[in-house]
Amino acid sequence: MAESMKGLQRSHRCTEVTNLTGEKVTVMGWVQKSRNKGSIIFVDLRDRSGLLQIIFEEGDVGSENYAKAEKLRSEFVIAVTGTVELRSGGVNENMATGEIELRAESLRILSEADTPPFPIEENSKTKEELRLKYRYLDLRRPDLQENLIMRSKVATLTRQFLSEEGFLEIETPMLTKSTPEGARDYLVPSRVHPGNFYALPQSPQIFKQLLMCSGYDRYFQIVKCFRDEDLRADRQPEFTQIDMELSFVDVDDVIAVNERLLAKMFKETIGVEVSLPIPRMTYKEAMDRFGSDKPDIRFGMELNCVSEYVKDCGFSVFTDAIKNGGSVRGINAEGQGEMPRKKIDALVQFAKDFGAKGLAYLSINADGTYKSSFAKFMTEEELKILTEQMGAKPGDLMFFAADEDDVVFDVLGNLRLELARGLELLKKDEYKFLWVTEFPLLEYSKEEGRYTAKHHPFTMPMEEDLELLNTDPGKVRAKAYDIVLNGTEIGGGSVRIYQNQVQEKMFEVLGFTKEEAYDRFGFLLNAFKYGVPPHAGLAYGLDRLIMLMAKEDSIRDVIAFPKVKDASCLMTEAPNVVELKQLNELGIGITENK
Repeated sequence: MAESMKGLQRSHRCTEVTNLTGEKVTVMGWVQKSRNKGSIIFVDLRDRSGLLQIIFEEGDVGSENYAKAEKLRSEFVIAVTGTVELRSGGVNENMATGEIELRAESLRILSEADTPPFPIEENSKTKEELRLKYRYLDLRRPDLQENLIMRSKVATLTRQFLSEEGFLEIETPMLTKSTPEGARDYLVPSRVHPGNFYALPQSPQIFKQLLMCSGYDRYFQIVKCFRDEDLRADRQPEFTQIDMELSFVDVDDVIAVNERLLAKMFKETIGVEVSLPIPRMTYKEAMDRFGSDKPDIRFGMELNCVSEYVKDCGFSVFTDAIKNGGSVRGINAEGQGEMPRKKIDALVQFAKDFGAKGLAYLSINADGTYKSSFAKFMTEEELKILTEQMGAKPGDLMFFAADEDDVVFDVLGNLRLELARGLELLKKDEYKFLWVTEFPLLEYSKEEGRYTAKHHPFTMPMEEDLELLNTDPGKVRAKAYDIVLNGTEIGGGSVRIYQNQVQEKMFEVLGFTKEEAYDRFGFLLNAFKYGVPPHAGLAYGLDRLIMLMAKEDSIRDVIAFPKVKDASCLMTEAPNVVELKQLNELGIGITENK
């Protein structure tokens, strides 16, 4: 039966007693395990700080308390008062408290527990679905607790740093207007305005720009955002951003303050030195070298354009791609010339999943001869020139893609990552940062038959490209920048448009009439009539950032209560049906899709 805490106070957490040998303390927590050795009972007590071994002997605690200690099972919540001693047995180097133990003098059982549906242990092998159903138990695992403690430290450090840099923390609304330019909104029906809906924010973009118009100069917020889109390992329907906006700045100013933030964050949280300045690479260079706008630079295997050297060869797959305006590019997997055919075939299929019609390969044997899917279509001299351009030597294996540039980049960009995974080149304790700059301002949507904004409609074009808005919008570069870590985009931002004529031209290129632009963004455009400072900003995906810092593979392991792939919560069973009365109040009817 559970006992009261009356008259009892916890003096320390479990690992806070390490240097208190000889002192009397009171600790409280959960029983990790209990071992009854006949005349002595050993209990490992767990709280968020770690484990502490407790010894119960009848001569110390009395028969009543000893009888209670005999009943202890996993996950009972207990309070123990006793004296800290050096361990009488061997030291446990795997525990922070491995040199000491607590000799109990009194015991209270604050709460009994049923047997949990799975063991509460680090690196649990229990299926994720079961762990998420009982997330309140899963969250007791020390590794998950370490992740959430790290997340809290990062948030605290961020607030301290940005405050010292002159930023003001200002909250923006959760219920706002839908502006369908980007991902799908989550909508919230209004009871007092029947038939009308709020949208949950995908980001505080417009509000933070309005704050710059209002003269607040430097804003930040650690804020929840929402996107109704399909999930993956690093995506959730609700996610957290470290959001900021600055006035009277340009690209270099935003990058400088964020480099200092990242250096402080990584040094003080996980002890990693971030070398400053962080390297920068244009979008074009990133695509040409890595086939990705978020390149992983922990390893080489860069793309190599060989179109010039195969344009007149006898292999029609190469020549046809070039004639149709595409390119031929390859990557060199050094030392992989003996890769089994079965593995090569699997990589060919992998490439097809990313749009490739096929994947050509060529390896150089130790004697200098070739093994290839296309060598018979090329002369010895052509093959020699090709391998020289690829920087290949005997024992190397090359893969080539030939198609439109977008397809080639997607195929080889993903193939180099797949090869790196197989070769174990992706070290989680290595942190390689990169700024990617000068993104395309626009991308053409075949579905909509118009240009859409690659970031959002308020991104400033590069000044030298402004004239191209009239003649060749697809070639306009943006004053946009992403911060990439180990091949994952952890943040992105841009300098914003602040001149009316540029903003109007941008809406025109996007296919909006002036009326449509004002209908969607009127409150921002009206604010711009009353004096707007040059401004720029950036937002981090906090969940992704912590995932990488914690060396996890999924953001679910750094979020307290995450959703699963279909955006549902297994623990609370949300989303769920609501009462008809609630729907009637909102003027909503449910129709079945046939």
